[in-house]
Amino acid sequence: QVQLVESGGGLVQAGDSLRLSCAASGRTVSSYPMGWFRQAPGKERDFVGAISMSSGTRYYGASVKGRFTISRDVAKNTVYLQMNSLKPEDTAVYYCAADPSGNSRYPEAYKYWGQGTQVTVSS
Repeated sequence: QVQLVESGGGLVQAGDSLRLSCAASGRTVSSYPMGWFRQAPGKERDFVGAISMSSGTRYYGASVKGRFTISRDVAKNTVYLQMNSLKPEDTAVYYCAADPSGNSRYPEAYKYWGQGTQVTVSS
């Protein structure tokens, strides 16, 4: 079992930055990718990005590429989502997820999920 806890969400203004953290506990997550997703009210859960905990390879969704950066601290079993140049349309609950089987861009591929952290960007 893996437990994931996100933190770092909050209310910011457009153009601001915010860093989210996702701490994993339980079984080590060092051997598989971890992903970030977001879900706005009334919308589907969208892929933000993912990172391989072993190699550090990262990839992003089109809407955040160039503004968001995912990083990891293997020793701490933690992944981070640095969000820059935030826009009101980035407002959503952000989730981290672990242990995907299949295409890691799809939420249904993931076995473990955190509870989510709210990010609100005002204009």
